[in-house]
Amino acid sequence: MEDVAMRTNLDLTPFYRSSIGFDRIFDLLENASVNADKWPPFNILKLGEDTYRIAIAVAGFAESELTITHEAKMLVVNGAKSEDDEALYLHQGLPVRSFVRRFELADHVIVEGAKLENGLLLINLKKETPVEMKSRRIAIQAETAKAASKQIEGAKA
Repeated sequence: MEDVAMRTNLDLTPFYRSSIGFDRIFDLLENASVNADKWPPFNILKLGEDTYRIAIAVAGFAESELTITHEAKMLVVNGAKSEDDEALYLHQGLPVRSFVRRFELADHVIVEGAKLENGLLLINLKKETPVEMKSRRIAIQAETAKAASKQIEGAKA
């Protein structure tokens, strides 16, 4: 009974056998529990077919204390709060501490911009699929009747 309670990993081995090219997705699923720190809270919104927004609650942070870095397939948001040694808190209920929040981005997702509004850091993202990767219909070329008739005439001679 303890073994079942202790086991939290999901076995994705059967999916590896029947899928091709999804290794990265399975790795993400297996490592999803690594980011155990749930602070600061955030939302991910889908605004349109190819547009998204990440909203992170960063109340108490100034623009100068926040940095956003777009690395290879990774968006890193860093909040560095300086310690105020002169302040004497009688009660500190606001969790204003430094943080690093990482978001794994899909291929061809770009960061369009970011703004700080009402205590929320809003980061706009857009997926731009290159033209050569968009689906397109391939025309099927049929053999023309004229070419077929020439071939038959050549056989008679």
